Amino acid sequence: MRDGSPTPIGPHDLGGQPAGPVDTHEHAATFWEKRVDALVYLMFEKKLFLDTAELRLGIESLTPEDYEKLGYYERWAASAARALVARGLLTRAEIDARAAAIAARHGKRP
Repeated sequence: MRDGSPTPIGPHDLGGQPAGPVDTHEHAATFWEKRVDALVYLMFEKKLFLDTAELRLGIESLTPEDYEKLGYYERWAASAARALVARGLLTRAEIDARAAAIAARHGKRP
């Protein structure tokens, strides 16, 4: 921070902390990961995300627990959901209901 106080550390900032190995192997994106990628790029095109900093802010705003348990594209999806709710385009309840319906259709928990 500019006033000299320490900058708060978010769950994404692991600089110098033990975090385990990083998997650097290439992998094919799954169908749902491609969907999230397309959704986020569409949100940029439609100006629902103004820049990558806004996407990053949504990811960095996750709780440490959510940040740890979510994968890369799950974090993108959470950030997209946050932006859509913030702009009044969807409610959290609408997103949760849709996620539950999709999960039920596939026999999974949301």
